[in-house]
Amino acid sequence: MSAIGEIFGINGPVLSVIAHGDFQMSEMVLVGAEKLIGEVISLNNNGRVVVQVFEDTTGLSPGAEVAGTGSQLSVTLGPGIIGNIFDGIERPLESIAKGSGIFISRGVHVDNLDMDKMWDVKMLVKPGDRAEPGMVVAETRETGSIVNRIMAPPGAGGSFKSVQPDGLYKITDVIAVVAPDKRGGGYSTSPLPGNGGGPGADQADIEITLLQKWPIRVPRPVKQRYTVNRPLITGQRIIDSLFPIGKGGTAAIPGGFGTGKTITQHQLAKWSDADIIVYIGCGERGNEMTEVLEDFSKLTDPRTGKSLMDRTTLIANTSNMPVAAREASIYTGVCIAEYYRDMGYHVAIMADSTSRWAEALRELSGRLEEMPAEEGFPAYLASRLAAFYERAGYAETLCGQEGSITIIGAVSPQGGDFSEPVTQNTKRFVRVFWALDRSLAYARHFPAIQWLTSYTEYLDDLEAWYKGNVHENFFENRRKILGILYDESSLMEIVKLIGADVLPDSQRLTLEIARVIRFGFVQQNAYDSTDTYVPFEKQHRMMEIILYLNDMCGKLIASGISMNVLRAENIFERVISIKDNVGNDQLQKLDAYYTDIDAFYKKLYEKNA
Repeated sequence: MSAIGEIFGINGPVLSVIAHGDFQMSEMVLVGAEKLIGEVISLNNNGRVVVQVFEDTTGLSPGAEVAGTGSQLSVTLGPGIIGNIFDGIERPLESIAKGSGIFISRGVHVDNLDMDKMWDVKMLVKPGDRAEPGMVVAETRETGSIVNRIMAPPGAGGSFKSVQPDGLYKITDVIAVVAPDKRGGGYSTSPLPGNGGGPGADQADIEITLLQKWPIRVPRPVKQRYTVNRPLITGQRIIDSLFPIGKGGTAAIPGGFGTGKTITQHQLAKWSDADIIVYIGCGERGNEMTEVLEDFSKLTDPRTGKSLMDRTTLIANTSNMPVAAREASIYTGVCIAEYYRDMGYHVAIMADSTSRWAEALRELSGRLEEMPAEEGFPAYLASRLAAFYERAGYAETLCGQEGSITIIGAVSPQGGDFSEPVTQNTKRFVRVFWALDRSLAYARHFPAIQWLTSYTEYLDDLEAWYKGNVHENFFENRRKILGILYDESSLMEIVKLIGADVLPDSQRLTLEIARVIRFGFVQQNAYDSTDTYVPFEKQHRMMEIILYLNDMCGKLIASGISMNVLRAENIFERVISIKDNVGNDQLQKLDAYYTDIDAFYKKLYEKNA
């Protein structure tokens, strides 16, 4: 029987409860007459329980009933997630809007997924077949781009006792029944009641439906995890060529207001080669989430030609929504991502922003009267960030497929100060750091990723893939391009003091080639149909042309020709124009740039001779 308690103290979303029965940690509870959704976050030895409520607690009073549900705070996983938009605890906002208008009312209770919709299910097993945990039992087309693979729950080992025929089913309909093995020892891998059993227990038959429920704070199991050894292809030159992220990896995008965090994540969501995008708007402004929803519904998925929303789901907990639900939103998002990873899909999570999530932690911690750490954040900030980012990875799933979760989290440090606790702790747990620079953004240089402070730790893991799939010299060219940019940074300290005219021509050439790299390669226009996405082959050939120009100009300067003469030939602007003039399907045009550079070299060399 579920435990019952009564409120004796209220501090914002945090309630103190006198327990009449045994509550469990992380148990979902229903509060008051309106049955507000809450979660147990602390158990004391004096019979007191602390509950955080995911809704506005205005109007609650001491003595109101708190009823336990006997289960952890969980998400409903099944067909209908893709293309939908949910709040922080997986309530569909469209359904809420029909009942309460544009703002979420207290005590709204709606089904997480459409319980009445009929899905066309194709069965993949038959009675008598062996049932394994996580195996694919059936399939149904969820959207035009995604097939939902209906899996046996973790812990469902045994044999299929009965299997329904192909046909139309609701997500609550039983499509198969598994007679479980007699265990004789061991435990289920599932944390949910009904999906496993204790040691030596004879278990009841397991009914498989189109849906599963899973606690948001419990990672879903996999068979094994692999080293990340292939890139997440984004089509953004500064990312793919200079600071790549592995598929199944982790990255942070820190930056102050207006530096382009959101638009960078939009680009990654649209162009990355992930199968599914989970976009978590965590504490962001409502108009930003509205823009995401409107833009994504209008965009055409370049991979399938269908709507981008056909492979996207949105978790929206805007800045005016309850702070406790903001804390839960990233776990809701990553749990949904794990569900699709277990089917064998590659999922990318865009979390915007983890700073707002950390602020929710800080507010809840303050109401709990916990000892604050740096800048008021709780002492467990680092461990919570680690637990989130560690759920990324490339894995073999229980059904034998390969799937991955890539987590890209935006960080919004106040005043653009990267030394604040959220940014510093995030750097400890991510392997890619795309630092956005305010001066670049104000100069309209996008993506505003500052190459001097950004880094990636995936180079060794990805080197074999780049050599085998792009070019043997790709990493060497990358090293040279970054070397020129670093040299430019050093020379600019001198230029600021005494000007560029006093530099020798070889160093002035470095500055000019660095300008070509910045404007012709690193800078990219998200609104230009030619430049918004660039395949690897074009990226590599652009680097080669720039380095070839650098080599030929270096020979001319070594022969005594001044930098002023080289600049007069307009060859540098010609190379910068590659990104605008050569389409992704017109790479044969790149040969003309080698011809132009050779003609430029020959003209000046013969003239000087």
